[in-house]
Amino acid sequence: MTAEAWQFPQIDPVIFSIGPISLHWYGFMYLIGFIGAWYFANRWVEHENTPWNKEQISDLLFYGFLGVIIGGRLGYVFFYQFDSFIDDPLYLLKIWTGGMSFHGGFLGVLAAFYFFAHKTSTRFFQVADFIAPLVPIGLGAGRIGNFINAELWGRTTDVPWGIVFPGAGDLPRHPSQLYEFFLEGLVLFIILMWFRRTPRPVGAISGIFSLGYGTFRFMVEYVREPDAHLQNFMNGYVTMGQMLSLPMIIVGIAILVWAYRSPKNQISESKA
Repeated sequence: MTAEAWQFPQIDPVIFSIGPISLHWYGFMYLIGFIGAWYFANRWVEHENTPWNKEQISDLLFYGFLGVIIGGRLGYVFFYQFDSFIDDPLYLLKIWTGGMSFHGGFLGVLAAFYFFAHKTSTRFFQVADFIAPLVPIGLGAGRIGNFINAELWGRTTDVPWGIVFPGAGDLPRHPSQLYEFFLEGLVLFIILMWFRRTPRPVGAISGIFSLGYGTFRFMVEYVREPDAHLQNFMNGYVTMGQMLSLPMIIVGIAILVWAYRSPKNQISESKA
C-alpha cells in the first residue's frame, strides 16, 4: 500500500530570502487571502449601497487581519499546543513554522467587528454580514499553506489519493488540508456569494457562514489526525475541532432564526 501511495513532494517552505527577511509560503497564502478580501470589499463599496467608504473598509480589513493573526495564533497555541508553550513561551511567536486555529482567529475577528461597528456607529451584524462571504478566501488559502507546510494531515487511509507526509510515518494519509480547502474555502465561498445575491435580513449571512463552516469542519474532523496530545480527548469519540465547531453550528442556527423572526432586522440591500 505504501509503495503505491503518493509521496509528498519536497517543497521548500521559504519562497525566497533577501538578507534576514524570508517570504514563507504560509505567510504568502494569508497575503493572498487578504488581497482577495480587499478586492471584493472595495468592489462592493463602489457598486453597492454600503454605510462605509473605501477608507473605512481598509481599516476594517486591517482590524480583521490583525484579529485573524493574533487570535488564530493564540487559539492554536492555547487550544492545541499549550504544552509546547509551557516548554517554550517563545513558541507563541513562531508563526512562520505554521499553526493557526480558525476558532481562535474567529474570536479575534469578532472582536475586530465589534470595535469597527462601535467606531462607525453601525450594527455588529451589518459588519459581519459584509465580511462573512470574504472569509472563505483566507480559509482556503490558509489550508493550501497547511498542505505546502505538510502539517495538519489526515488519518491513515487506503484511498487511492492518500499521501505519505514527511514526519507522519510511512502510511498514506488523507490530505485533509485539501478537503478543508474545498469545503471551507471553495464551497463555502460559493454558497455565501450566492446567498448574498438576494436581499437578506441583517444577520442571515453571518448565520449561514457560522452554520456552514461549523458543519464542514465537523465533517472533516472525522478524517483529520488529532494532535498527538489530543488523541485521547473525550476518549477519542469527539475531537477538539468538533467540540469547537459544534457551538458554531448551534449559534449559526440561532442567528438565522433570530434574523428572520426579529422585526428590527430590516432587509439588507446587498447584492453581488
